[in-house]
Amino acid sequence: MWTCHKCQRPFRRPQQQHICSEKTIDEIFAGKPDNVILAFDDVLLATADWEPNLITPARRAIMFTNKRAWMVVRPMAKVLELSFFTGNVIHSPVLHRSAPDTMGKTKYRHSIRLGGPGELSTEAIDLMRKGYNYSNR
Repeated sequence: MWTCHKCQRPFRRPQQQHICSEKTIDEIFAGKPDNVILAFDDVLLATADWEPNLITPARRAIMFTNKRAWMVVRPMAKVLELSFFTGNVIHSPVLHRSAPDTMGKTKYRHSIRLGGPGELSTEAIDLMRKGYNYSNR
């Protein structure tokens, strides 16, 4: 793994192209409603024991990384969007969207939207774990 000396984000490849962000996670959540912040707390609790799992701020999102980025969390105006990646399509009523990833073209991007605390179901956590396992292989 390579860590950018400016933003301290880890990457799989040396000198991997990215946009450095000097924002903190608190700054990314600034102005977001409490329900979105509390939903993020649920995500942090659900993934707390998953090792390795580095959580770092990006420009407008929070990156969850093990060997590579496995989940992108975006606080939106009314919901928290969790996007994770796998090698195959997943069909589940928990998912907001599941489609081929436009960047990698060899993986699928799945999104879960949470409107507030208590909405992160066991099924959603199991799906997120598939994304974690996929990127940790």
